[in-house]
Amino acid sequence: MRHAELLGKRVKHDIVHNGLVLVPAGVALEKAHIELLENYRVDPDEIRMAEQESGAQDSESAAMMSQAVQFTKEMFERVREVGHLDPDEIEHTLTPMVMQISENKDMFSLFHTVKAKDEYTHQHNIGVSVLSTLIGRWLGWGDDEVSLLSLAASLHDVGKVRIPDGILLKPGRLTADEYAEMKLHAVYGYEILKANPKINPRVALVALQHHERNDGRGYPYGIRNSEMDAMSRVVAVADIFHAMSSRRPYHEPMPFYRVVSEMRNGSFGELDPHIVGIFLEQIIRHLLGRQVKLSDGRWGEVVYLDPQEDMHPLVKVGDGFIDLKRERHLNIEEIII
Repeated sequence: MRHAELLGKRVKHDIVHNGLVLVPAGVALEKAHIELLENYRVDPDEIRMAEQESGAQDSESAAMMSQAVQFTKEMFERVREVGHLDPDEIEHTLTPMVMQISENKDMFSLFHTVKAKDEYTHQHNIGVSVLSTLIGRWLGWGDDEVSLLSLAASLHDVGKVRIPDGILLKPGRLTADEYAEMKLHAVYGYEILKANPKINPRVALVALQHHERNDGRGYPYGIRNSEMDAMSRVVAVADIFHAMSSRRPYHEPMPFYRVVSEMRNGSFGELDPHIVGIFLEQIIRHLLGRQVKLSDGRWGEVVYLDPQEDMHPLVKVGDGFIDLKRERHLNIEEIII
């Protein structure tokens, strides 16, 4: 097989040369990728193609996401009405959907799918659950623990059913009193879940602790990293990443570089640095080969990542190249899906 015959096909696994990821899994090979593989003398016969086209997988993920959001919406309404939920129904219906969504190998397409665009509360729950599931796998957790983590993440905000819609859906900044009421959702969620003997106590702890922070500046009790359940620390990372990346009632999604910067800054005090490190490492390595929008409005393709300065890659724009390590005033604004 010749390199040219691979044009337009998607790779099944990362293409690696001497420890450098040339093309990440899930990317459809374009002319620039082919030239890169030829330059590094990668044997085309050793490249494994994905069995399923990403477009079909993206459509399946989007459809599954809609179903999961609708299920969550109906579940939360029942909790609001009767005060409790059925964990067996969640475990056998919602968790498998989350697991299937998280199998999408195209990282940024997956992020686009789970990003909240409207109905923030319900989309946020599923988005956080999918991201938490991914993080659990990247941490090397076993299947049972990842499944429990997925369940816990999908219920982390269940306490919001007790928050008035006037506060929950308010388009502007909350007053001090409204914010104090909003913060109670962590306690409310814990009470709802703790009262159900079928629910694993760790699931209730995640609802209680997902806004706690390593440095003790979180809520509701201001506990520190060592006192938090490991699942709570994972969900805290997923929760912040998803919130910053999504459109919320009170602000627009942050640019990609800002999200990564905020996450890294948070790892020095607020968030578990080990979890943040693994999460961002997995995200950023999938930048290679992606089409991106720069902060000056130009579009290009990431063709090289410097491990020491991974958020300042080499970007091919038209017939030229922009080295973001030199052009410090430019950043990656958006990943093009």
